[in-house]
Formats: sequence, structure tokens, C-alpha cells
Amino acid sequence: MSVERIQQHFRDSAAVKLAAVETLALPIAAAVDTMFGALANGNRILACGNGGSAAAAQHFAAGLIGRFERERPGLPAVALTTDTSVLTALANHYAYDEIFARQIRALGQPGDVLLAISTSGHSANVLAAIDAAHEREMVVIALTGNGGDNSGADGALTDIDISICVPSEDAARIQEVHLLTIHCLCDGIDAMLLGDE
Repeated sequence: MSVERIQQHFRDSAAVKLAAVETLALPIAAAVDTMFGALANGNRILACGNGGSAAAAQHFAAGLIGRFERERPGLPAVALTTDTSVLTALANHYAYDEIFARQIRALGQPGDVLLAISTSGHSANVLAAIDAAHEREMVVIALTGNGGDNSGADGALTDIDISICVPSEDAARIQEVHLLTIHCLCDGIDAMLLGDE
């Protein structure tokens, strides 16, 4: 692989992040406020997604349950992507589209938050999870990309939900901004809990 090709990946990643900073800073700040408010009230955050988004959901939950950059008590978060017995049972007995929604109906409580991650914004099981979260009176924070048209996750949101839609159609670049956003969420929650450093 050429050095120029590698350098172009870095440039492209930086360009999408810089293009997103003005658009995403406000909804990320609102998401931090919403998540912190839920945690302060004794609620928890559930997270879901497929593939790289599943890994992002797990990364987010680990940052809350463990720690991000500062030592603090663990915070209640659940990645709905991790229990293979539950996932395969639900996919087998119901449908793959129900693997997150069924867990939300079992675990979600009013006041909890769902972090719904979908690079395309069109994952059927993530859309079903959003519907299930609304049934359980949860707030949804949708972390998407690919333009965020209203036929996908962004169209499924209510007025109290938050859309964080990366302005890109490149899956790799969207996922890179998703990871940065997750770090912003974890850092913001820590700052509200522990104060600015």
C-alpha cells in the first residue's frame, strides 16, 4: 500500500470531522445533558447497533461502567449487542429485526435512554429498537450518518429525541465520527459528574 493512500485516509477522516464539528456540537451537548439527567435520576442507558455499530455500543457501555479518562464509580449502561444466547434465541424464535426491541421491552424503564447507532440510519432492528424505546417511554439518541433522511432512524424520532447525524455517506468516516462522538459523550458525562479538569 502506498504512503499517499494512507495519508489520504487521514486527510479524509480529518475533513469529515471538521465538517461535522459545527453541525454536531449542539446535539452532542444535548445528548450529554439528557444522558446525565437520566443517570442522575437513577435510570440507565441502553445501547445497540450492528457490526461496527455493535462494537461502538459496547465501547460506550464500557466507558460508563468502567471509566473513561478519570476514576469514578461505574455508571449503569447496557450494550444490547453482547449476549449471544439472547441474540440468537431472539433471532431464531422471533426475527432478527426483534433482537434489540425485545430486550428493550424486557429491560427498559421510563426515563431510561436508548443510544441507537446505525451507520446508514436504516437498520431494521435499530428502527424496531427505537419504536420499542418509545413504547417504554424512553428518550432516544440516534447516532447515524448517510444524510439522515426521514425514511430511516431520524424519521422515527420524536420531538424529545436527539439526532446526531454525521454529514457523510462514507461508512468508514461515519464510524470514525461515531467513535469521537462516543468519547465526547463519555467525557461530557464525566465533566458533569466530576467537574471540568
